[in-house]
Amino acid sequence: MAQRASSERDSRLGRPRGAVGRAPHAAVLVLPGGGSPGGARGGSVLAAASALPLARRLGRATSDDDPVVTHLVHYRNGRRHRPGADAARRTADCAADAEEAVTEVVRRYGDIPVCLVGTDVGALAALRAAGHEAVASAVALGPLLRADPDGPAGGNGRGPADRNAGGCDEEPVQQLRGRHVLIVHGTNDTRCEPELSFRLAERAKKVNARVCRFEVHTDGHGLRGYAAEVAALTEDFALGTLCGRDLCRPLTDALAAPPPLGLRMPLASGFGKNLR
Repeated sequence: MAQRASSERDSRLGRPRGAVGRAPHAAVLVLPGGGSPGGARGGSVLAAASALPLARRLGRATSDDDPVVTHLVHYRNGRRHRPGADAARRTADCAADAEEAVTEVVRRYGDIPVCLVGTDVGALAALRAAGHEAVASAVALGPLLRADPDGPAGGNGRGPADRNAGGCDEEPVQQLRGRHVLIVHGTNDTRCEPELSFRLAERAKKVNARVCRFEVHTDGHGLRGYAAEVAALTEDFALGTLCGRDLCRPLTDALAAPPPLGLRMPLASGFGKNLR
């Protein structure tokens, strides 16, 4: 009994949503942002709370034909929120937690495909953990990248891009081979220059044709201005790549278009209202 309680405390997976009480055919793991760099635990609690609506929506999207289970991923608090923690270390820790969560999904549900959906530093964690053999696809919403000190200038004076979580040109992309990848970024992001995620998508596209990127015009880092449209796009992508459903036309066009067209696709206002 004590061993079971300890196992539950150590679990990276939050409560299941969607296909509960039956064997799921696939799983979606939602990776929240990491809160303010070097901040207290409360920042991460707020970040997890902001990711909860997306997790709930993805959980409701399950069907009898394609039962999908959704979990919000919990990060290890002890090493994540100590004051002055290095941003690169936090990103690496989040990615390690994401990989542990995928392994836990396989242990709990068996050999099923997984889609990783991350926001902020969780977006980088989703991309880094996509190398796990169970991962079929990854969604990075507003990835918290930083400009490389010796690389091309990534910022334009709108935010502290050089102090963000992961170096753009240092981010690995080889692990994305064979995965479907969606990146979404607001054009008015003041925490991370949107051009950095474009450069990352460019590098990823060279090793994997199944990469696309959408731009949300006038939206900021949290993509709250067009939250419904972003959620609809994420849902269509996740269920399409996990369950073999047809992707919506904008995603199909973005994946098929050569760069830079497929990496600068605009997300239309009102998107998702007429889907399915």
